[in-house]
Amino acid sequence: MVRSVGGKHSFSKPIILLLAFVALLGISLTRDFRSASSSPYISLASSWARDKYRIVTANVSNNGSPKEVGKSNRDRYPERALAMTYADLPAPELKWEQMPSAPVPRLDGYSIQIKNLLYVFAGYANLDHVHSHVDVYNFSTDSWTESFEIPKDMANSHLGVATDGRYIYIVTGQYGPQCRGPTANTFVLDTETRKWESLPPLPAPRYAPATQLWKGRLHVMGGSKENRHTPGIEHWSLAVANGKALEKQWRTEVPIPRGGPHRACIAVDDHLYVIGGQEGDFMAKPGSPIFKCSRRFEVVYGDIYMLDEDMKWKGLPSMPKPNSHIECSWVIVNNSIVIVGGTTERHPVTKRMILVGEVFRFDLNTLTWSVIGKMPYRAKTTLAGFWDGWLYFTSGQRDRGPDNPQPRKVVGDMWRTKLRLSH
Repeated sequence: MVRSVGGKHSFSKPIILLLAFVALLGISLTRDFRSASSSPYISLASSWARDKYRIVTANVSNNGSPKEVGKSNRDRYPERALAMTYADLPAPELKWEQMPSAPVPRLDGYSIQIKNLLYVFAGYANLDHVHSHVDVYNFSTDSWTESFEIPKDMANSHLGVATDGRYIYIVTGQYGPQCRGPTANTFVLDTETRKWESLPPLPAPRYAPATQLWKGRLHVMGGSKENRHTPGIEHWSLAVANGKALEKQWRTEVPIPRGGPHRACIAVDDHLYVIGGQEGDFMAKPGSPIFKCSRRFEVVYGDIYMLDEDMKWKGLPSMPKPNSHIECSWVIVNNSIVIVGGTTERHPVTKRMILVGEVFRFDLNTLTWSVIGKMPYRAKTTLAGFWDGWLYFTSGQRDRGPDNPQPRKVVGDMWRTKLRLSH
């Protein structure tokens, strides 16, 4: 209550006592907070956060040069702790040797190794141009030896590929540049005669499905559906032998637990492994006459699923970091799966794609992962091979430099390093 005395305002005694109490309480709480924030527990937690996470900021333009106009990302976004999945993992150095480059650069190309030959299929030269041929690399002579055309109605990217050691099966994929539609067409190449034959088309078109030959059947699963973005979980198989289909129709199999494209698919002994991948992908811009690619949200993951002889899926330990665009980035060495490069989760601040520069090993004896080396640069959709103790990779899209893991240049480089894995 306020009252006027002699023309002046005065607070009643109860109000004055209440304000004094509130002031004393505030001082006490401030002292307690300062004491708590300097306690050993808070200090330990802060140190752990600094060790487990690294601060990442970016300030680059689309061409990789510093921005000169407007506020930087440091100004727009406060610094924050970011999970190490966006950074390079600690890894030993590998001594890489550069070999003859491929005749053309390739993004989303596909490859199959048969003995000393690496067959490299189609792919993008850039978003507006796709390749329609196969290049062959001879590991014995370390040279690119020949090129030949693919069928005119075969997909140019986002394929499914598998081999029995002579015949190479090519399933579905995207036909044309940018983000054009998929085709369900399926072909087989006789690598001894260089002749192509058609097989029954897939029940529905898919982009980059997990594909492998296993127990006499060609298995195709996952990938993206016809809109290029929606993950598919369907799983089909077709009995094949000596480059021929033994059935007229694909058979429906147990669906894969998690759908999506750009995964490694490997058959070892009686098990089929599907590794990494993503949900979602770029889509064609609505109404675009050239099907111009339009960015969409995607989730990259490091999940592994194993299909056993009883046709049951089982989850295995995930990769050291989420990884996608690794369809042909793997080799088998000493009962281990070795994977070279890829892409991981987008940067949460800049939203840019982050490329992978590590070489991973999955030991099939112990079912454990390790990081066994660094690549000469980060790259996605690498095409890997192994011959005479050498690990090779070629093509793909590389980073913008050692300090910038965003994708930039499509390359045709070929590299190799000696690889020795203990059991």
